[in-house]
Parts: sequence; structure tokens; C-alpha cells
Amino acid sequence: MADDPNNDQDDEFRDMLRDFLSGNSSIDPSQLAGAAGLPNDPASIAQLIGQLQNALRSGGDGINWDIALEQAKTLAGKDATSVEPTQRAALEQALHVAALWLDEVTYVSELMTEPQLIGRVEWTRQTMPLWSQLAEPVALSIADALTRVIREQAPEEMQAMIANAGQLMRSVGGALFAMQLGQVVGQLASEVVSGGDIGIPLLADGHAALLPQNVAEFGDGLDIPDDQVQLYLAVRELAHARLFRHAKWLRLQLLTSITEFAHGITIDTDRLEELAESFDPSNPEELREAMVSGALIPPKTEAQLAALGRLETTLALVEGWVDVVTAEATTLLPKTDAIAETVRRRRASSGPAESAFATLVGLELRPRRLREAAAMWKAVTDAAGGETRDHLWSHPDLLPTAEDLDNPANLVARLGALASGEEPQLDAVDQALEDLLRGDTERPKED
Repeated sequence: MADDPNNDQDDEFRDMLRDFLSGNSSIDPSQLAGAAGLPNDPASIAQLIGQLQNALRSGGDGINWDIALEQAKTLAGKDATSVEPTQRAALEQALHVAALWLDEVTYVSELMTEPQLIGRVEWTRQTMPLWSQLAEPVALSIADALTRVIREQAPEEMQAMIANAGQLMRSVGGALFAMQLGQVVGQLASEVVSGGDIGIPLLADGHAALLPQNVAEFGDGLDIPDDQVQLYLAVRELAHARLFRHAKWLRLQLLTSITEFAHGITIDTDRLEELAESFDPSNPEELREAMVSGALIPPKTEAQLAALGRLETTLALVEGWVDVVTAEATTLLPKTDAIAETVRRRRASSGPAESAFATLVGLELRPRRLREAAAMWKAVTDAAGGETRDHLWSHPDLLPTAEDLDNPANLVARLGALASGEEPQLDAVDQALEDLLRGDTERPKED
């Protein structure tokens, strides 16, 4: 039986890539390490080459997110320190007191699992499944677009080889993107103070965690006693985790909005073709800059903008509620206002890794309307009480809308009418639907 020429072409392409990865080509592996966002040192270069060689051997359809996890763990562990027994005891006590304080001001479910004290590396391990879920649509789009452009740009004599080796290129492109994500998550591990610090539920429902090393660094230079900082951050984390355990539908709704947004992301192939045509092998940093700057992601579509609007409203409602109940629960802390302001400034500016994720995936995680949401929840609490406020999380149909953020007075009026037994005023459409359901509508008279 004659040998399959396609297999020969695949082997030839694999050999070409292996020559490239071993340094026997025009691109120095150290330059490729720079394109992947890695430092130019022997250990990082060896890691990069090993990961790409594994991608060549596997040749699977999806992205190997283990690459991202290993990259994140390596970076997160670089300056990590172990928690001291005295700090552990102080944080455990802070979490205990925080739970008692929240019991006094909230009406949401308590946690069924003990809060954790975890290190930076453990944080990357527990959160990477969700990070990879958020990033996968973009990673696949970039890998597919890169393969398509390479096919279009390759000389005619290489077309057959490229056509049969597209999966290999897809694997290598996916591996490079996974390493970029690992860089972002590894950097974030040094910035976040808790499981809910980003706003989205990175941990499993009902799970809370503090990162002792980052909590300590958060308090550095604030001129605020450590125990007050620990208590405030413990209350915030428990409030966030309790909310997602109480509103069991909330996590799914939030992640669905993110998924709807992510699946609408496409890659600007024109820009990618320009990069391919002008690509300088001695300057692979240009490709990395295009990936992390968001230059390859075109403007958002109408459907994406709608999904983004829903997502931003939900994130703002979550964060605003957490702000309000945390303020109520920490009234005994002398410096609560100063810590709260630090948290708000920190959230508004975000860190470099979070900004990198926004450009890499095209999604900003910070809620734009946080202050409006907090003001709305405060108005509801003052007018109707904490039990009514928290009851609004019982079902997605009860949750305030973007219009309620614009005009909290209308929401307060509706809640007041319901509490007093009055019939809420309906607009024309709602009234027509209610009449129809009741069978009160009359058929129009025929002429």
C-alpha cells in the first residue's frame, strides 16, 4: 500500500515547527518567549518550548488550559509567602465575627462551608476553571483566524502542507493564548484579597476565601489597624458568598450573560492579515502587543452591547448590595469609612492584570454603575427595611432593573404600595396583559 502523501506533508510541517522550537530557524526562542509575555530567562524559555512541543504532540481540537494553570501557578508562587500562625488566628477570628455581624443586618442564607484561608497558588487552581471558560471563545477565535490567515498568506508551494497542518497551528496558537491567560491570572493572584474581590463568583457557590498575604499588603500604608482591615474585608467576602448561595439562580444568570457576550466576539482578520504581511521575525513582540491590546477584537455588535448592558447591571447590583450591607455590618469599626473609600478607589482603578484581561478577552469586570446601585439599595433599605431589600434576590423577576438604578424613587414607591396592600400602577402594556389573563377584555365591536 502506497504511503499517504498527506502524512508526509504533516511530518514535514512538524519537523519545520520542531526546528523552529529548537532554535534552528530564523526566530530565536527567547524572542518568542517575549511574544508570549514571559521573561527572557532560561527557565521561562524552556517552559515555553516544552508547552509548545506538548501542543504539537497533542493536536487536540480544544485549548489545553493546563498550560494556563501551570503558567499562573508559576507566576503566583514567585513571591508567595506562607501565612503566619498569628495572622491565621486573627483572620479566622475576623471571619467568625463577620458572620455574626452579617446575621444582624441581612436576611440571606448562611454559608454551609467554612471560609478558607488560601495562598496565591491555591487561588489560581480554584479559579482557573472559570477564567478558562470566559477566555475560551476568544482563544478559539484567534487560533482559527490565525490558521486561516496563514493559509491565505502562505506561498502556493506550501498550500498543501499548510492545509494538512492547520490543526497543528491551531494547537500552537491556542497554547500561546493559554500562556497569555496564565500570565494574567498569575498576576491577579497577587492583587485580589478574596474569592469575591473581582465581583464575579470565581469560587463555587457558597464558598468564601481570604488570601492572607494580599490582605496584609492591602492594609500596608493605610494607617489603619490591621484588625479593622481584616474585619472589613471578611465582612465583604462573606456577604458576597452568602448572596450567591441565597440567590441560587444568580450565578447561572451572570455567567450566561458573560457567555452570550463572549460568543459574539470575532477577530478582525484584516488587522491580523496586516500583521502577517508585515511580521518581523526579529520582533515577535508586535504580535503579543496586538493580542493584549485588544487590537484584534473589533467593536462590539448590538447583541454584544445588549448582553454587556445586562451583565453590567447585574454586577452593579451585586457589588452595590455588598457595599450597603457591609457598611451596615461594620458600623462598630472606627475606620470603616476610610477602608470603604480605599476599596472603592481600588475597584474603580482596577489593577494591571485585570486591565490585561479586559483587553485580552474584551470584557471589563468592574461594574460601571456601582455608586448608583449602592445608592438604590440604600434607599430601599431606608424606606422598606433590610428584609424587603434582601427579598428582591429571591427570584430574577424581582431584581431591580437598569431603570430602577436611574430612578430609585419609583422602585421605593412600588415596594411601598405592595407593603400597604395597594394595587401597583401598571403601564398600558402591563394592564392589557393583566386584563387578558383575567378575561376582562371585550372583543371590539364590528361595524
